[in-house]
Formats: sequence, structure tokens, C-alpha cells
Amino acid sequence: MAFFPKTFTALALAASIALPLPAAALDDQQKKEFGEFIKQYLIENPEIMLEVQDALQKKQEAQRSVKANMAIEENATDIFESKNDVTLGNPKGDVTVVEFFDYNCSYCRHALPDMQAMLKKDKNVRFVLKEFPILGPDSVAAHKVADAFRKLAPEKYADFHVALLGTEGRASDETAVAVAASLGVSEDKIRAEMAKSPNDGIVQATYQLASSLGISGTPSYVIGSELVPGAVGLDDLEAKVKNMRSCGKTAC
Repeated sequence: MAFFPKTFTALALAASIALPLPAAALDDQQKKEFGEFIKQYLIENPEIMLEVQDALQKKQEAQRSVKANMAIEENATDIFESKNDVTLGNPKGDVTVVEFFDYNCSYCRHALPDMQAMLKKDKNVRFVLKEFPILGPDSVAAHKVADAFRKLAPEKYADFHVALLGTEGRASDETAVAVAASLGVSEDKIRAEMAKSPNDGIVQATYQLASSLGISGTPSYVIGSELVPGAVGLDDLEAKVKNMRSCGKTAC
């Protein structure tokens, strides 16, 4: 157990009488003794640093959450109703889950069964896929093909998404074109659509949207007014959807 030296006790008493105590109110000797006490106390109680770090992380997370909530409210139409996104499940579902994803994101691949299971079990959920290529040129190229495929065969996009995201190795222009061809859309049609209507503007808009939300990785979900970063798993997603129906929030 650490004991407070007399000087510190006096300083603490003075501080309790006249808070806040400005540093200028301490003379050099008092500042030195105060600093030495703090140093010794932390050496004897290093676990405090872990508590401080934990408190800082919680404070930063709370700040990010407030910022994300405001951004979600301000950008609700672009998040939940963009004409450039594909909606799976019930288009008139009572709860919407939006997923920002990259075809080369390994965590997105692990999260794919979560989406599939949710759509199979819950016939009243609306699932929006928002393409967010952030993992290099191959990702950008694959998403360009995906955008062209969406415009040419929107009814087959779900199959395209599952096939490309489930492909072993890196998704690229070549692998995406091969998946498109396997679903009946030829490379010539894909190339022609890519030339006619490139998706550069769509991607840039998604980057800006993600930046405003504080999204830096994939997968990231938006449910209600909450940003949910990471592959949190089916149970967590289902719990948030259930809460949305129960109280209108992801946490009741």
C-alpha cells in the first residue's frame, strides 16, 4: 500500500478547498514532489495504466458512436435507399441491415454465411449490400465488374455476390468476369457495360460516405442508427434486429 507524503496531503487538501488548482499555484519544489509522488504511485500500481487506457478507449468509442449516429441521420437516404446498391431479402422488410464489403476481405467471406442464414431464417429483414473496394486495385477491378453485372442482370446479383465472395484466392477483374460468364452474362457484355457506364463516381461517393461514418474496414454494418464494425457474427446481428423491432433501437 502506498502512503501519501505530507506535502501531497497538504496539496490535496488545498486542492479540495479551491478546485481547480492551477499549476501556477505550485512552486517548483511542490511541483517536483508532486511529480515524484505520481511517478512512484504508478510504479507501485501499474494496473492503473490499464484502467486509464480502458477508460480512454471507451471515451473514444463513445465519441465515434456519437459522430456515426449523426452521420447516419444526415446520410440516411444514401445509406439505406441508394439506387446503386442491391437489396436482398424482403424489399419491404421492417428492419434494414446495410453491409459495407470488399470482395477481397477475408472477414467478409467469413461473414457471408451470417447474411445467408439471416435471410433464410428471417423473412422480414431487408439486407442492403454496399460495395466498398478498399483492398487494392484487384478489389476496385472486381467491383467494377460487379457493378456492370448488377446493371445487366440484377436478378442474378445475389448469386454473383455469393460466388465471387466465396472464390478461393483474390477476387480480380478476371475472376469476376469468369463468375459473370458462369451466370450467363458474357465478357463482351460486361466490357461494353463497363465502358458505357463506369462506376468511378459511385465508388467515390461510397468512400466519402464511409469516411463520414468513420468506417475504415470491412465488413461494417449499419443497423438503425448504429454503426457496427467488424464481422460480429449471426447472433449479434440477430439480437440487434430483434431489438429494433422491440424498441426501435439496436440495444433496448
